[in-house]
Amino acid sequence: MWTDTHLHLDASEYDSDRTAVVQRARELHVTRFVLPAVGAFNFDTVKKLAHHTAGAVYCLGIHPMFVDNAREEDLLTLKQKIQLSIDDPKFAGIGEIGLDGFVPGLNWEKQVRFFNAQLKLARDFDLPVVMHVRKAQDPVLKSLRVYKPRSGIAHAFNGSFQQAEHFLNLNMCLGFGGASTFTRALQLRRLATELPEHAMVLETDGPDIAPEWINKQRNAPEHLPRIAQTIAQLRGLSLQELSAQTERNAQRVLPALALQS
Repeated sequence: MWTDTHLHLDASEYDSDRTAVVQRARELHVTRFVLPAVGAFNFDTVKKLAHHTAGAVYCLGIHPMFVDNAREEDLLTLKQKIQLSIDDPKFAGIGEIGLDGFVPGLNWEKQVRFFNAQLKLARDFDLPVVMHVRKAQDPVLKSLRVYKPRSGIAHAFNGSFQQAEHFLNLNMCLGFGGASTFTRALQLRRLATELPEHAMVLETDGPDIAPEWINKQRNAPEHLPRIAQTIAQLRGLSLQELSAQTERNAQRVLPALALQS
């Protein structure tokens, strides 16, 4: 069994075949899905999708790449939606939140302010976080040390071993997906090979970050088992061993997953 810990199932790229995308994944034993929001405009959408998708959970948050167009009132909306969802077994945490130091022109100060505000909500409601950390691992870690949410995932991790250790010490797991299938991704593949067994969860980030065999095409959760095969080979594990490790890790940092059948 596999869990795709980061899937934007509401994306328009899936509009023509969303049900079939999930069905193909389930046929390949991808049975759980984490659906993060990216802004107030899709809070209700991801919640509805999770409730209509077996094995899915949802997260609510404002993505750093959408912060520039977010309103301050969206943080109040997020708090209200959390309060309405707090007893929902499909509600997994706060996400996708974080910082992006890669895309030029984003308002860094506003990113940090929104990230910290959402970390505070995660702390106050004792919720996990799902984080975007692109070219921003150290600033993300700085905020995590201040607010100390209970657990979470550094999605699409591509930092150093030292940064990885700091995330793990803060009860985070590191998300690995399609990028690790590229043979030229030497540092990322070394991380995938050498990190301890409690460090890693698997993800697609569908429809983005496609693996090598569908480079620049639409990604989807049906590709997760083949991504897992690549990582299992790097780590010298059987698929069963990797599945057991990554499922255990995912359910530790996002406990709502353990409630899904």
